Amino acid sequence: VQLQASGGGLVQAGGSLRPSCAASERTFNTYAMGWFRQAPGKEREIVTSTTWSGSITFYADSVKGRFTISRDSPKNTVYLQMNSLKPEDTAVYYCAAAKSVGDFQTMRFTSWGQGTQVTVSS
Repeated sequence: VQLQASGGGLVQAGGSLRPSCAASERTFNTYAMGWFRQAPGKEREIVTSTTWSGSITFYADSVKGRFTISRDSPKNTVYLQMNSLKPEDTAVYYCAAAKSVGDFQTMRFTSWGQGTQVTVSS
């Protein structure tokens, strides 16, 4: 699965962005999608994930209530609505795909997009 992320950018604190991630394969070839981020000097961390069915969704505590993951199955696309952005949200954001329920449960995301930069100024 090839993933193409876009929609990052520079925004002031309190602002919003909505990156998107388009997958090259039909959704039945993947089980779940996730967004991760990596800030300079820090390890990559998961932000949110969801199954294509929408039955399971996870959010990191740091983004709960501010970020929302959504999916458009006919378009093979997932979105990350980011509201009330903070300077600490500044990072490269990556989308990733898990191919099976087992991979999802063990956090094994095997396909990755190229990343999109999100910068939040104070």
